[in-house]
Amino acid sequence: MNQTYKVKVEIPKKNAYSYEIVIGCNLLEKAEVLIKNCTNAKKFLIVTNEKVEQLYGKDLKIKNSVKLVLKDGEEYKNFETYKKILDTAVENKLQRTDCIVAFGGGVIGDAAGFAAATYMRGVDFVQIPTTLLAQVDSSVGGKVAINHEHGKNLIGAFYQPKIVIADTSVLKTLDLRQLKTGLAEVLKYAFIEKSCGAELNYRFFDFLKQNRNEIFELNPVVISNMIKTCCELKACVVNKDETEKGLRTILNLGHTFAHAIENLTNYTTYTHGEAVALGMKMAFNLSAQKNMIDKEYLKDALYLIDEYAITPGFPDIDKENFYNEMFLDKKAQNGKIRFVLPDGLYHVTVNEDITKKQIFEIILPEKSS
Repeated sequence: MNQTYKVKVEIPKKNAYSYEIVIGCNLLEKAEVLIKNCTNAKKFLIVTNEKVEQLYGKDLKIKNSVKLVLKDGEEYKNFETYKKILDTAVENKLQRTDCIVAFGGGVIGDAAGFAAATYMRGVDFVQIPTTLLAQVDSSVGGKVAINHEHGKNLIGAFYQPKIVIADTSVLKTLDLRQLKTGLAEVLKYAFIEKSCGAELNYRFFDFLKQNRNEIFELNPVVISNMIKTCCELKACVVNKDETEKGLRTILNLGHTFAHAIENLTNYTTYTHGEAVALGMKMAFNLSAQKNMIDKEYLKDALYLIDEYAITPGFPDIDKENFYNEMFLDKKAQNGKIRFVLPDGLYHVTVNEDITKKQIFEIILPEKSS
């Protein structure tokens, strides 16, 4: 029996704001009802990409909607794409009371969300993520952005959707590489669980060890539970720190390294998840080097990442360039690079007491998993 889960994100603002993440199979056919239950919009701009349009375009039906189909790929999360979305909104006379719907992976969600946040100073926004990466991470929490030539997501905002609709049945058309890129972010949640809230006891690390085969087989019960757990962990963090003033930084485990890798390779060599998996391995090695974690946890963590076979070999890039690139990370402060590093079982902390020598010592080529 297919189960539908609902996870609530509750932002403790002056004017309290909340929305639901709905997770389950075959939700595209219910999307219009779900969307119209949470917005009074009369007109909708659906932003999607060529691949999603070909596979699922006919399955998402929303009355009074227009559609913009964009090219697929991280390299298109740029000013040109942002302008295309705004131009389409203007041409179709979207008003402040209308809605932009992101129907695709993280690139579509981020770019369409940034357009929604800035068009007429903000219109309603809906996320319908179609990749595992987007369903467990980028669609949740309200981070929207486009890339700049000098860094990933440098131009953006915090802008929460009205609803997130995660239809797990669309994951069946993901190729193995794209499935794995989402699993990198899934693994991240296992490594940060105890930092999300002292009261939490999902034992997500054990779940991922025990259910690896079922996850790769896309067992609907296991997949839905996995996505639900990731969303609950992220919601727990976002509810406490929407705009990354403190706790939310823990969601960036591995990302300081990853964003530098992605930018220096022009977003064409590695998927985001592959870069994050590499970054998490580097973060664990750096923690071990600083005696922040014991050798047993280091071994177990690296083994889990390798079990999911996500990471390719380290890129052939200049160490000096790599080091300098990390200063463009949004977490950098006062001329120091800030890293999210493991400091205990399933717990992380932010650390800026890192020397250039220590970073160079962990930037070593490694064999592909």
